[in-house]
Amino acid sequence: MVKEVIVKDEVVIPEGVEVHIDGLKIRVRGPKGEIVRDFGSFKNIKLLREGNKIIVLSYFANRRLKALTYTIGRHVRNMIDGVTKGFRYKLKIVYAHFPATVKVSGDKVIVENFMGEKSPRIAKILGNVKVCVKGDDVIVEGADINEVAQTAANIERATKVADLDRRIFVDGIYIYEKGYALGGSLC
Repeated sequence: MVKEVIVKDEVVIPEGVEVHIDGLKIRVRGPKGEIVRDFGSFKNIKLLREGNKIIVLSYFANRRLKALTYTIGRHVRNMIDGVTKGFRYKLKIVYAHFPATVKVSGDKVIVENFMGEKSPRIAKILGNVKVCVKGDDVIVEGADINEVAQTAANIERATKVADLDRRIFVDGIYIYEKGYALGGSLC
């Protein structure tokens, strides 16, 4: 097994973004909001700040520790992208016979009349994520990619059809586009 002495991943901090590092806890603040993440469970990793760069560092890294170092670097890049650009997922409401009604109520997305069912299906909205319904589209926006992606997955999973042939029964809400929320909010 070959170990590298020093594994280093550098993340550049753009203008208008504040970064505070306290051990393995990092706080990133920008025009779209603030994200706090704690990488405290990874004891062999160090987070340092040098000028306008964040350095993710590990010593005597085997294959797994090297991969973990670059993964944490990618998480930090996603945090910076989230507070500067934001993330947007688009979902499509698909139905064949019974028109499904989708509403946002507080921290829940309520899907009524899905495949003619009497009881509504409910999906949870996580954290500081905005969800809006426009026609047959559901738009999920926010700064934290983990919260945006999990909220979109919750909506998609709430309308999962079990024990029926998926080639015939295509009803559901499906993610069809992922990307940055450039150009302002659609909600």
